[in-house]
Amino acid sequence: MPLIAHTNLPSFERLKAEGEIVLSKDRANHQVIRELHIGLLNMMPDAALEATERQFFRLIGHSNQIAQFYLHPFTLPSIERGEKASAHINEHYQTFEAIKAQGLDALIITGAHMEQADLQQAPFYEQLKEVLDWSYEHVTSTLCSCLATHAVMEFKYGQKRRAMGSKCWGVFEHQITDRTHPLMSGVNTGFNVPHSRFNEITKGQFKTAGVHILVDSSVGAHLCVSEDLLRIVFFQGHPEYDTISLLKEYKREIMAYLSNSRDSYPPFPQHYLTEQSKAILNEYQTRLLSGEFSLQDFPEALITKTLNNTWHDATSAIINNWIGCVYQVTHEEVDKPFMDGINPNDPLNLK
Repeated sequence: MPLIAHTNLPSFERLKAEGEIVLSKDRANHQVIRELHIGLLNMMPDAALEATERQFFRLIGHSNQIAQFYLHPFTLPSIERGEKASAHINEHYQTFEAIKAQGLDALIITGAHMEQADLQQAPFYEQLKEVLDWSYEHVTSTLCSCLATHAVMEFKYGQKRRAMGSKCWGVFEHQITDRTHPLMSGVNTGFNVPHSRFNEITKGQFKTAGVHILVDSSVGAHLCVSEDLLRIVFFQGHPEYDTISLLKEYKREIMAYLSNSRDSYPPFPQHYLTEQSKAILNEYQTRLLSGEFSLQDFPEALITKTLNNTWHDATSAIINNWIGCVYQVTHEEVDKPFMDGINPNDPLNLK
């Protein structure tokens, strides 16, 4: 929760200048303490649908031990689903029409599986655009992951994503480029982030659009904010991933190879596996392709013991900061984005 500057102690202004969330006494007196309603537009494929729910729900649940969160998952009907996923969605998810009727304080939009660069080829293109258009007018802040980031950059800023030539896949070092933004409060200046994508929005494209880069890396900008510094938060990586997510994905890529839906045996995710684990998986590949092993012999439990998670703490801090930023400016009525007196073009009063 934010600090309240209830005196003229100079440290309050110093901390605020460094990016800490510090409210004036008047602002605090007008803040309504209530639950937050957060939507999750889950566009992930069936194999990752429920895992993605848990990943984002866990991050929200860990973010603040005082606030109460109501989480509202929904998806897009244009995404083809199997029988099991359809049953799960029909029983537990809301429709977008219901989401619009009740309102949200914040929205998270996941990535989706689509390798080709042209988003207009996606069956969910128009439905996703409808959600994004609605959220910008009615939701305090929308957090976009991977493909959702690429979609917003195309819909709102006219910046189309570009094919990278090969898959950006693994865990990569990142650096904070603006430590003064409240989203970066308490976050280590350097941390890791998992990536899994064939396409990118380049740093030049973000800058051309007026989007502010907060976290950068050798594989591209990761965390950015819209020109108002809050209403859209962009993740280009997958900081929500569990420790085993890339290993599960590697196993699915092997399955794709065995079913002839990919041409070559998959490479290892970069900077993720120990040398010993690579040796074990290389031996598994040899014995699998010789017919001695099957997919059931995949050494998942053995490899899992060797994996390190080097991104969770930074991700938790960022999500906690995001929730805090939303909490201090959202309207007491859930269908209105900002409390009275908040400037939508500078909701955090940072400019």
